[in-house]
Amino acid sequence: MKSVALFAVAGLLASTATALAASTPLDTTPRIAVMSAFAPEWQALLKATTDQQVYEVDGNRFVTGHLAGKPVVLFLSGVSMVNAAMSTQQAIDRFEIQSIVFSGIAGGVDPALSIGDVVVPEQWGQYLEATFAREVGGKFAPPSFMSTPFPNFGMIFPGEAGVFRAGQDKPEQKFWFPIDAKLLATARAVAGSVTIEHCTADQKCLSKPPKVVVGGNGVSGQAFVDNAAFRDYARATFKAEVLDMESAATAHVAYANNVPFIAFRSLSDLAGGGEGENEMGTFFALASSNSAKVVEAFVKALP
Repeated sequence: MKSVALFAVAGLLASTATALAASTPLDTTPRIAVMSAFAPEWQALLKATTDQQVYEVDGNRFVTGHLAGKPVVLFLSGVSMVNAAMSTQQAIDRFEIQSIVFSGIAGGVDPALSIGDVVVPEQWGQYLEATFAREVGGKFAPPSFMSTPFPNFGMIFPGEAGVFRAGQDKPEQKFWFPIDAKLLATARAVAGSVTIEHCTADQKCLSKPPKVVVGGNGVSGQAFVDNAAFRDYARATFKAEVLDMESAATAHVAYANNVPFIAFRSLSDLAGGGEGENEMGTFFALASSNSAKVVEAFVKALP
């Protein structure tokens, strides 16, 4: 029995040592984390980054360097809420992150917005932290013991997430994760000074010049949305400007770690609100480039 106990203790110490090693910082320079979901979204930012050094964490590449004269670490989140949360925590654990900036594309929800516009919401929520309710008497009804702060979309009743944060003895129930006020002020300051594109490389042009819009709400979930009815629901329920698959997850992790966060999302499509087939295939590159241009100007303007 004694030898078994010794082996157990040795195993525990080994696992603890492994955990400590896994969280060892790779770089101690205070940096701005700049992340994107797809590889094409970060190409422009990567090209503009000097003094590059590449690190790998569990298969994910992190590139340190200088963007617009500021120390940064660039990385891809990958598509999806889980990938975004995981890669954000990896960056926080392995680098000295001062703030997090997300550059990417999104589906437009506000009818006043157009493809190519760059939107910087002031808060993000997770619309699929939800109850999928059973149908009772021809109506969908969640369990009586569950609160539903928002109206439903069919069987889907959005709710809040429990968030653990340092200094709290129980999770905080939250739907909205606010953007850092100072970062948002900087975004407002540069919004009117950036020239963004309105034509693709093969000269498919937008009907009106794109603009940068700062403020309003963004929502994220584990679904690619190409549905006019859900788009209308997201606008009516959350007053959403845009809808994507990563930003709210990163906002959640940043909030839990007390790291300032902001997201720049350029519209590649209208989330099902267009007249024909989803426009993402046509305007993906244009939207990615527009977001990157605004992010570069934003980083340059940071103190």
